[in-house]
Amino acid sequence: MAAETAYSDASDAAGSSGGMAQLDLSTWASQIFWLVITFAVLYFVLSKFILPKIDEGLTNRGDRIADDLEEAARMTQEAQQAELDYEQSMADAKAKAHNISETTRKSVEAEIEADIAKAEEEFARKQSEADTRIAKVKAAGLAKVDEVALDTVSAILDKVAGLKVPASAVKSAVSNVKG
Repeated sequence: MAAETAYSDASDAAGSSGGMAQLDLSTWASQIFWLVITFAVLYFVLSKFILPKIDEGLTNRGDRIADDLEEAARMTQEAQQAELDYEQSMADAKAKAHNISETTRKSVEAEIEADIAKAEEEFARKQSEADTRIAKVKAAGLAKVDEVALDTVSAILDKVAGLKVPASAVKSAVSNVKG
């Protein structure tokens, strides 16, 4: 029943002003007091607990983003440096391969030239030996030509003319014809 009387007292108070209880001028001072207290508590809670956490979160997020950007820039720079190192190592490898091929080519050319010189020397030696043999055979042949000529002339004179001519006469006649 106490609740009913409290309710009826409130409805009487509201009913007497003829409107809403919030617009009753007699309660404005307590409403403003509680409004200031509520806003002060809310401001205190926000400024001491909630806003610092939000600020800390934003700061951490900003720091993390800045760190990520720095890391990305560092990694980009490392990638560019790695690319430059790769290109330099490729250029070095190409130069080294060129030097190796050039050295190999020169050594092969030197070996070929040495083999050619050796073959030419061998050919010249064999040519000289062949020329010497040819000269000996030619000299021997030429020496026999005189004998063959003498024998042929003597045989022709004997068979055709039936003459027996001394070898010295045939030799002098053949010498006169040669000279």
